[in-house]
This record gives sequence, C-alpha cells and structure tokens, in this order.
Amino acid sequence: MKKILSIALIGLLTCGALLAGCGGDKKSDPKAAGDKTKVAFVYVSSAKDGGYSMAHELGRQYVEKNMPNVQASYIESVPEGADSERVITQLASQGNKVIFTTSFGYMDPTINVAKKYPDIAFLHCSGFKTAPNVGNYFGRMYEARYVTGIVAGKETKSNVIGYVAAFPIPEVIRGINAFTLGAQSVNPDVQVKVLWTNTWYNPATEKQAAITLIDAGADVIAQHQNTPGPQQAAEERGKYGIGYNVDMSANAPKASLTAAIWNWGPYYEETIKQVQNGTWKAGAYWGSMKDKVVDIAPYGPAVSDATKKLADAAKADIIAGTQKVFTGPLHDQSGAEKVPAGTTLTDKELLSMDWFVKGVDGKIQN
Repeated sequence: MKKILSIALIGLLTCGALLAGCGGDKKSDPKAAGDKTKVAFVYVSSAKDGGYSMAHELGRQYVEKNMPNVQASYIESVPEGADSERVITQLASQGNKVIFTTSFGYMDPTINVAKKYPDIAFLHCSGFKTAPNVGNYFGRMYEARYVTGIVAGKETKSNVIGYVAAFPIPEVIRGINAFTLGAQSVNPDVQVKVLWTNTWYNPATEKQAAITLIDAGADVIAQHQNTPGPQQAAEERGKYGIGYNVDMSANAPKASLTAAIWNWGPYYEETIKQVQNGTWKAGAYWGSMKDKVVDIAPYGPAVSDATKKLADAAKADIIAGTQKVFTGPLHDQSGAEKVPAGTTLTDKELLSMDWFVKGVDGKIQN
C-alpha cells in the first residue's frame, strides 16, 4: 500500500480528484482522448495484487464505466522515490488533467512535479502535504475495522484472534485498536494477538505470520497487509479470516467472514467532476462509512444471522453518527485510563495514536 504510510497520516483529511482509464500489465498507453478528460493513476504494486492497488484499480474502473467523457490510464508497480517522480512527470506531460498517486511514498515526488505543472490537479493518497494544486485523500478505515471486529468476536471459539500487521504506525495501530474494541463489544474475553511483518506487500512473509498466529491458538486471522496471504493461510488451516482492502473471499472462500474494504469509485468520480466544472480546490479528505469510501465486504457463509444483525446495527449507528469508535472509557494495555467516559478522541489524536487498548497482545516496536 503506502509504505511507511504512517505518521504522515497526520494531515490526512483530504480532497481529491482522479483518473480513470485503460489497463495494461506494466502500464496503459493513453489513446487520443478527443474531448475526453484525461486522468491517470500511479500504483505501487500490480493492479491485480489482490489488495491495496487492486482497490484503487477497481475505483478507476468504476470511473471508466460511469464517466464516458473521461479517459483513464494507469501505470503499475512504480517504486517509491525517484522512479515515481519520473513517472508522474511523464503523465503530467501527456495531457492528463488529474493525476492520482496512490502510495504514501509518492507524496514528495507528487509535490515536486506539481510545482512544474500548476494547471494539473494532483491527488495523493494517504499523505499529509498539500499545495495549491495538490490535495490528499484517505478514509476512516477504523470504522470498518470496528464492525469486522464484531464479526470476528462473535465467530471465534478460542477467543484468540490473530492480527497480521504491517508497520507500527498510527494508521495500523488505530485499526488494531478499533478491531479489538469491536470484538470486545460482543465478546469481552477476546484477545487479539499482533504479529508485525514490517512489510506491506510480501505474500510469503505475511502468510507465514498468519500460520505462526494460528499455531499460537488463533482461530480467526485479521490483517493490515496488502496481500491475501494471511487469508490463504486461514483457509489452508481450516480457520476463519477477516480480509482487507478488497473482498478477499475468492482467495479463501471457506475461511472468509468479511473484510474491511475501500470503495474509491464514487470519490474518484466526484473529484473528477469537480475538476471538470472548475470547482475543485486542494485540501484534505478523510472519508467515512457514511461517505461509503470505507465499508465491509459481503458476509461469508460461516457468519451467523445473529452476528450479521449485530454488525449491521453497529454499522448503521456509525453511519448515523450515534456511535463513535473511540469514545471513553478506554484503557491501555496496562489498564490505565487513556480516554475518560464521555470523551471522544479528536482527529489529531487518532492520527497520532501510539498505544494499544486493553485486550491487545503485542508491542509497538519502532
């Protein structure tokens, strides 16, 4: 996803614009656009990675399907750093009016290129910097994490849930805490074991981490990783899984309970429309379940009707604003009160979260 996506998240609230387009293995070649608005996307991994980049690619395809006046293209597997700046510059020189750079490590390259092309709208996913023609965007994935935690908490039999985690950054920590709180809301005895991989995209490593957690007693595997490796491990071991980024049930049809997913299409469509009609302004966008930017995947066959009812009710309350995920009383792993009763964490506090809630078995190691 966005390597080292973290701490940078402190500025996340974003606004956007986007691209759409054709595809290709390494990159898609834009054709003569005519009167169409040309937009482009840059992916850090394959558009078919089964996770993070695929979620953005599905958003691009949504634009392509619903906006006949837009030509969308993408370039995939672009390393962060100098290579990305070269690719972004290339896209800017090809007549694209909106460029979406979807990995955290693209933030500074995006800012650099934008200075040279002031008439192009640049949208960067997961970062915190903006400029007159650069916005950033992300979503409140912790809301979906909470709901999927309810599903896991109800379906576990061992009361041990494994969580394969990428990096100990606020975004990931926030998701683990939300997931744990959701599970605890229906099963106070739940323990969430965290295993760090220090990877975003390494199928073999992430799958092995899930196996390690299963061997430690976990009968449900959740993840903040960009590959379906952990879900495949759950499938092979006869356990349950909670996916991430996209619906991963195709990779683990028996194991899949649901997934915390991105739904970028409507956001991309709206952003492009704003650029087209001249109303787009650079800013920060942090979308929610209410905005439908984040959601949960369809329930798997193993999820009981009673569990579905509980999860659906929580989702409805979050969307209605009557339930806030991080409202006190909340305690950390030592039992110390971190959030008093009746108090809700601010966005600033959420974006800098560096502690685990009680019930998480794991350490935050930088």
